[in-house]
Amino acid sequence: MRMAQGLPDEMLMNSALIKKLAEEAKDSAVTQGVLMRLQETPNSSEVVSFAPFTLFPTPVPKAVFSQALAVQTHYNTLVDKISQDADFLQEALASTIAVDDFTARLFKIHQQILKEGRSQSIVLGLNRSDYMLDQRENDTPSLKQIEINTIAASFGGLSSRTPDVHRHILKMAGKLEESERILDNNPAAGLARAIAKAWELYGSEKAVVAFFVEDVQRNIFDQRFVEYELWKRVVLFTNMPCFRNIHVIRLRFEDVFKAGSLDQDKRLFVDGKEVAVVYFRNGYMPDNYTSEQSWDARLLMERSRAVKCPDISTHLAGTKKVQQVLARPGVLERFFPDQPQAVQQIRATFAGLYTLDMGPEGDKTVSMALAAPERFVLKPQREGGGNNIYGSEICQVLEEVKESTERTAYILMDKIHPTPVRNYLMRQGSPLKISNCLSELGVFGAYVRQGKDMVTNECVGHLLRTKSSEHSDGGVAAGVAVLDNPLLF
Repeated sequence: MRMAQGLPDEMLMNSALIKKLAEEAKDSAVTQGVLMRLQETPNSSEVVSFAPFTLFPTPVPKAVFSQALAVQTHYNTLVDKISQDADFLQEALASTIAVDDFTARLFKIHQQILKEGRSQSIVLGLNRSDYMLDQRENDTPSLKQIEINTIAASFGGLSSRTPDVHRHILKMAGKLEESERILDNNPAAGLARAIAKAWELYGSEKAVVAFFVEDVQRNIFDQRFVEYELWKRVVLFTNMPCFRNIHVIRLRFEDVFKAGSLDQDKRLFVDGKEVAVVYFRNGYMPDNYTSEQSWDARLLMERSRAVKCPDISTHLAGTKKVQQVLARPGVLERFFPDQPQAVQQIRATFAGLYTLDMGPEGDKTVSMALAAPERFVLKPQREGGGNNIYGSEICQVLEEVKESTERTAYILMDKIHPTPVRNYLMRQGSPLKISNCLSELGVFGAYVRQGKDMVTNECVGHLLRTKSSEHSDGGVAAGVAVLDNPLLF
């Protein structure tokens, strides 16, 4: 098997060359800051290692890559419109919140905010839409969306640093022409630009941006790249002739619960500091909420005047159930009534998505999945990687829940069939061996809206993650996938 439009087999099988390039690649990754803390010491930067990555970039057709970038601003608009449509969210998630406690708790906060009225008209969205290339018999590959992450979309920082690593390795391997096909990529700067705009619109030069983070912070350097982009920025406030830079603090649930409060204008203060923007890099999985105090802290932030990224309704817009409902005929047109081209561009990326709601349509989905489980993926309403169900396990789960409302906690999706490519996965402490690999392309979007006015809406970069084909599911943070770059052809 050759790397399609990539590197020749004789290079991949030259063990002396591979060993030399691998050592160079580790040094290059460390020099560029492609780093993670160690599993043994996740909250210390005393000893760190390179974040896992591929030795070589992976070939990606230019046409599908461009398609993914071009549709991103439409996805930004879609997520934002869904977040403002309370009736749609209620309808779409009704069956899910009846059986899924986590989604129900989030929805309860959403309802409370609707009842009280939103205290902030500025909305900041940083999301990442993830795709795989579906390659059927002799067909050209087609771009199919896996999911859209509307909360804590990671690796915008580290993916800003990997292009130079792969360029260097290709040059060392004598592949100068290929090295020039790796694009510049800086999602960290684009994400920071949107956060800075939201901070500026908030209008208090002493207020801070809070990165809301997990207790265990192995992936801190990915966040630091975005943070340092913010520290670098200097903003001129229009209401006073002075420049200010943006101060960033890091908060956890415990900090907000113990030291957080709202004043009479609902401004959020933590430890005496006014918070202009809360950037969530935590709070997307049930395990993140270790006590009732965690939920109280989330509610406090949501009720506040701080700009939330995402706010609770945007968080809900990214659920798997909403993704499935959007694929129904006529639903996209609800959000883009006069934009058939936007509808067409978004719909072209949808894989087959099927409801498991109670009733004839859901029954049909169950029968279809049980008859040919290898054709599908069963997805629960969870983020963070490693949650999806494949193959014979689909039958086990569905046989247990098919007669009960428990099945509505899942959706069913067509399985995507990418073409495997051979590569070396570089991991700390792992032997160097060639693997058959599958890749997933992520595209970062950033937008800021104030009231009805969309202030900024852009595509700010990309992320390629690659894993061995023996793993069905899981991302970089979950220890399965590694960082990569597209080699366009």
